[in-house]
Amino acid sequence: MLADSQGRLQDRRPLSIIDIGSNSIRLVVYEGLARSPTVLFNEKMLAGLGRGIVSTGKLDPEAVTRSMEEFRRFRSLSEQAGAERMYVLATAAAREAVNGPDFIQRAEEVLGTEIRVLTGRQEARYSALGIICGFHPADGVAGDLGGGSLELVDVAGEAVGDGITLPLGGLRLQDMAKGSLADAVRISREALAKAALLRNGRNRPFYAVGGTWRNLARLHMEMTNYPLGVMHHYQLDLPQAAAFLRRVAKGEVEKVKGIEGVSKNRRSLLPYGAVVLHEIIAAMQPSKIIVSALGVREGFLYSLLDEDARKADPLISAAQELARLRSRSLAHAYELVEWTGKAFRAFGLDETEDEARYRQAACLLADIGWRAHPEYRGKQSLNIIAHAAFIGVDHPGRAFLALATAYRHDGVFNDGIAPEIKMLATPRYLERARVLAGLMRVVYLLSAAMPGVMPRLRWEDRSGTLALVIPADLAGLYGERPAGRLAQLAKVLNRRLVLAVEGGQSVTVK
Repeated sequence: MLADSQGRLQDRRPLSIIDIGSNSIRLVVYEGLARSPTVLFNEKMLAGLGRGIVSTGKLDPEAVTRSMEEFRRFRSLSEQAGAERMYVLATAAAREAVNGPDFIQRAEEVLGTEIRVLTGRQEARYSALGIICGFHPADGVAGDLGGGSLELVDVAGEAVGDGITLPLGGLRLQDMAKGSLADAVRISREALAKAALLRNGRNRPFYAVGGTWRNLARLHMEMTNYPLGVMHHYQLDLPQAAAFLRRVAKGEVEKVKGIEGVSKNRRSLLPYGAVVLHEIIAAMQPSKIIVSALGVREGFLYSLLDEDARKADPLISAAQELARLRSRSLAHAYELVEWTGKAFRAFGLDETEDEARYRQAACLLADIGWRAHPEYRGKQSLNIIAHAAFIGVDHPGRAFLALATAYRHDGVFNDGIAPEIKMLATPRYLERARVLAGLMRVVYLLSAAMPGVMPRLRWEDRSGTLALVIPADLAGLYGERPAGRLAQLAKVLNRRLVLAVEGGQSVTVK
């Protein structure tokens, strides 16, 4: 029962989505409807419904039979997971095949619910909403490559432009080209030449959505020994991407370093995905390629949210949830957000919008490792944060979040901390992570990780020396340990700091 587990948010009610694509069918059960969706259960089958649809006009008969068997299982799993609602979405193959209506009718009988057969425009819109859900903010062209079609749509903030659907899905393109990659290039180039929105996206990001492109990104990660195995917001610069895609498009993927990281049943479509993405780059000339782990399913969930929920910051929402589940005191975490903001202003440290967001998230996540042994809290917290299913944060931002918490536990001058994660952070992020960690190391010794103290601490300018003043009635908190921690912070900032009791003793440190 839900009430038995404190590892779950008690105010959430699970719901599930079954996504019937041209190549794969997937069940995802979510913890509940939220700005930052959390997956409870996820299972996929590569049915290949759209295989051969170009030549036959029909869904693959064997795939239909296998799908019906899987639908029974998916329905049972959804019920077992406690999903109160089950939504079923079907895309290109089901809407275009001659036997699509019969397939949908049979599937509805097995699943016991209505299936939404999305039009190409609807599919493009939900893909765009998935990008809006996952990035803060989104601004570029979203492309969702499935087995049967490619949906393209312009996204700018909350605005979704008109979307188009092209018959360039991996299975379909393979069929149309009759296995010839040279013909696949020609077909893709001709189809994409009609997509005016690509030309309008010049020098803006292209958001790559869909399993084939995610597996291409996984292959690129393996090939380049990328230090963080997180797919969402993985980024490829144009020259780097173009050279890689040309190599994969030759069709010799088994010879590419790191191919072992891609499942064998996904490899045959990689060259076709590479062809399409390479031609998109040629037609659009985007500023960069950004991989999204979110797509139609998450976009559909986002469409169910009310307006206030949509406006919430996805990263902050996820950090708040993790703080609720794992910190000693949620109130203390919120106080830390406020107090560090005041400290940054007292230090004269300006923040961009993203830097402020990342600082807030790091404060909310600062205490999630407290149950671990003290010697391992930093390492455990770093791993959790670096690899968490966060959205609304890029990889340098992830590095900042992870390092701030690691430095908070293991010391601001510990240069041996996670060198592979430090590679992802900018020099400014590294410096800010140390400052933030230094502040945390001071205030945790004054507050014992409990609320009520931080709002009463204040920074006071004393003739060029900045004093951290403890109220007189809390003078018992004054001591050598917090003074020593303040000395470390002074070294990070390269300025004079004072730990003082109101109307009493003080120690100047530098």
